[in-house]
Amino acid sequence: MKIALLGYGKMGKTIDDLIKTKYGRKHEVALRSDSANAHSFSTNALSEMDIAIEFSTPDAAIGNIEKCFEANIPVVVGTTGWYTKMNYVKEMCESKNQSILYSTNFSIGVNIFFEINKKLASMMDNYEKYDVKIEETHHTTKKDKPSGTGITLAEDITWNLKRKSEWVSGNAYNDNELGIKSNRIEDVKGTHVVKYSSKIDDIEIKHTAHSREGFADGAIKAAEWLSGKKGIFTMKDMLGF
Repeated sequence: MKIALLGYGKMGKTIDDLIKTKYGRKHEVALRSDSANAHSFSTNALSEMDIAIEFSTPDAAIGNIEKCFEANIPVVVGTTGWYTKMNYVKEMCESKNQSILYSTNFSIGVNIFFEINKKLASMMDNYEKYDVKIEETHHTTKKDKPSGTGITLAEDITWNLKRKSEWVSGNAYNDNELGIKSNRIEDVKGTHVVKYSSKIDDIEIKHTAHSREGFADGAIKAAEWLSGKKGIFTMKDMLGF
C-alpha cells in the first residue's frame, strides 16, 4: 500500500521507520505531512495514496480527516482530543461513504488491557467498599490531558461500575466521580494504572509501554485491516472483541 502519514512527530516517525524495516516489501510511505506543510499538501496528492495514518494534533485531526474523505481514501486515526466532534465525523463518513478506524490506543496489549479493565469493573460492582482511581503518565510533549487511553479506561469503568457515573480530571471529590491523575514526565512512552482501594487491601492493574513500536505496529495492522472496507470502525472491530 502507498501510505500517507499525516503528522510526523514521534509516532509518525516511528511508523515510518517500522514500515521501512519490517514492511518494506508490502508498503511504502509516499506522503509525509507535518506542521510545516500541513496546509500545502493537496487533496489530489492524497488521492494517489491507498490509505492515510493520522497522528497529528487535536486541532489538526478534523481537517486531516476531511481531506482524506474528500480524496476518497480510508484513514486510520490515532490522534485523540477531538472526540467532541465525533458525531460530525461519523455523519460525514456515512454521507460520503468513506471509511475510518479510530482508537485511543493501537497497542494490542493496551486493547487487551481495556478488556481486562471492563471485566474487573463489572466484578467490582458488587463490592462497594472499594474505591477506584486512574493514574496515567506520558511524555511532556503530549498535548491532551487526560490521555485518550485514560479516558477510555474511565468510560469503561463508569459503564460497568454503577457507583461511578462520571470521570473527572484530577482528584475526585464526590462519591460518584472517578478521578484521573495525569503526570507528564520526559520521554515516558505511556503508563496506565487502575487501582481499587479498600481499608484492608488494594487491587491494581497496570500497563506500561516500553517503546512506541507497539503503537506503530498496531496502527499499520489497522491500516491493512481497514483497506477495502467502508464504514466506521475501532480496534474492537479489528481484534474481534
